[in-house]
Amino acid sequence: MSSEMPPQAYDASSIQVLEGLEAVRKRPSMYIGSTDERGLHHLVYEVVDNSIDEALAGYCKNIEVSINNDGSVTVNDDGRGIPVEMHEKYHRPALEIVMTMLHAGGKFDNRTYKVSGGLHGVGVSVVNALSEWMKVEVRRNGRLYVQDYVRGKPTDEVHEIGTAIGTGTRVTFKPDPTIFETTEFKYDILANRLRELAFLNKGIKITFTDARSGVSEVFHYEGGIVQFVHYLNEGKTPLHDKVIYFEKQKDTTNVEIAMQYNDGYNEIVLAFANNINTTEGGTHLSGFRSALTRSFNDYAKKNNLLKGDMVLSGDDVREGLTAIISVKLTNPQFEGQTKTKLGNSEVQGIVNSLVGEGLDDYLEENPADARKIIEKAIQAFHAREAARKARELTRRKSALESSTLPGKLADCSEKDPEKCELYLVEGDSAGGSAKQGRNRMYQAILPLRGKILNVEKARLSKALQSEEIKALITALGTSVGDEFDISKARYHKIILMTDADVDGAHIRTLLLTFFYRYMKPLVEAGYVYIAQPPLFKIKKGKEERYVYSEKELNAALDEMGRSNYTIQRYKGLGEMNPEQLWSTTMDPETRTVLKVTLEDAAEADHIFSVLMGDKVEPRKAFIEKNAKLVRNLDV
Repeated sequence: MSSEMPPQAYDASSIQVLEGLEAVRKRPSMYIGSTDERGLHHLVYEVVDNSIDEALAGYCKNIEVSINNDGSVTVNDDGRGIPVEMHEKYHRPALEIVMTMLHAGGKFDNRTYKVSGGLHGVGVSVVNALSEWMKVEVRRNGRLYVQDYVRGKPTDEVHEIGTAIGTGTRVTFKPDPTIFETTEFKYDILANRLRELAFLNKGIKITFTDARSGVSEVFHYEGGIVQFVHYLNEGKTPLHDKVIYFEKQKDTTNVEIAMQYNDGYNEIVLAFANNINTTEGGTHLSGFRSALTRSFNDYAKKNNLLKGDMVLSGDDVREGLTAIISVKLTNPQFEGQTKTKLGNSEVQGIVNSLVGEGLDDYLEENPADARKIIEKAIQAFHAREAARKARELTRRKSALESSTLPGKLADCSEKDPEKCELYLVEGDSAGGSAKQGRNRMYQAILPLRGKILNVEKARLSKALQSEEIKALITALGTSVGDEFDISKARYHKIILMTDADVDGAHIRTLLLTFFYRYMKPLVEAGYVYIAQPPLFKIKKGKEERYVYSEKELNAALDEMGRSNYTIQRYKGLGEMNPEQLWSTTMDPETRTVLKVTLEDAAEADHIFSVLMGDKVEPRKAFIEKNAKLVRNLDV
């Protein structure tokens, strides 16, 4: 019998241990969530978080972020500068250890930093590992120290290259194209997060520059989250002038609350823990909500503002409320599917008592404001009852009718929602073309006549009186409001197909506002898309080509030779026959559709308030600044 080992032996030598940053390059998604656009931008946040931590510790006032012409990003701060001295245990400079070892840094003993942000807390070494190259410059002790890296490995020693004025750290990195699906940074995505960080950390000045376009903005808010509330309420009419603000420090936990009511019907309550937007809520949000409901009911009862045994619900007292909850704590515990739910039980009590005491005092001291807010909540109570009755009536009616689907819906034959698409088409003529040109197997068409109701200025009970909105809700199958159920969605692709003109853009924004306000889970699940119909058809001899932008038009004309051609500009979908509509806008093989994403809930709220609110001036200013964004509203 041979003593040789079989070729595929499974023994201790088969067990691989991925050393440090090698593991990050092999499994990047474990460390930064994904290797798509979201993961790419997360790299910048990790580096900026280090500077924010220095600011929270009281050592940094200015942070500069720039996207450079070569696609790299630089983050520069005036903090203390990462230490460069030799580490007694590892016999390497501290800077090199921070940049090249996982879980190395000053945030683990709560002495250096009482509070630190960063969702995964993986730090700058992960950014280094996932970068084609990185350069770190440290200003410390009057000297300038530098080290360079390639894919996480140092290419030289930490060395001194001269004198330095002041202190701080400058990190420049270029994401590795062999790791990321895209390495192109988007200005708007970064600007939204940097603006948010400046709001959440009052007094910090963040300067953001894009060398590619020459655009630069400064985010600096001495008023912190009070200014955040003003920003979100731009375009709305406040019920009371002053933003209500409370702050409390208990042990190492700091809580800040800013809130203001407006005459709209939507609730925007954003909760943050250590600067992370806890989109799934958590203990800070539940503490806030229960105190809010209790305080308003107590005040209303005491002052005989409620009839009989009426009790205001949480939904009633939050109608028209814009609020920011920001907690900063030493050991945050994050739970939930995406680690964006705060689990620290002690926070609930701290927030609850702060809001309870603060609101009780505010209502006593401002009786006129208190009355306005409570009257609005009472109206919300009655409207909610009316909406419930309207829904029941609609349900009873539809149960009696033989077909519950709207008559103008041309449904598809496929019954599996994952394979089904619903096109919401502007106007009857385009609806007719779409019905003829579609693939009946899996594409359904619902033509919408005229502009649907602007739900930013109407309660759900009024929205439910609109025939177009009723048809839309029935076609989708999910119901709406409290009874919304995404598992009953009849289509997993809902495509907004409107004309490429101003009216079309307005209708599209009205529809997006409706989905965002009353069917947000559809957007969060990635079910909502925007069709991109062509703007021009170029004809030269027998060759026909469709193009989707002015830029594409010029490129195509250069390619085809600029002579003997005709250009047709499409003002509306109705100008295309069924075959053209299919091949340009509806055929999955050739069409372009934009998925509507909610990268940033705060920015989406701000956009919808400004675009669809009562005030003309902010809307005009916004459209002038963001003409391109309004054309392709991808919030």
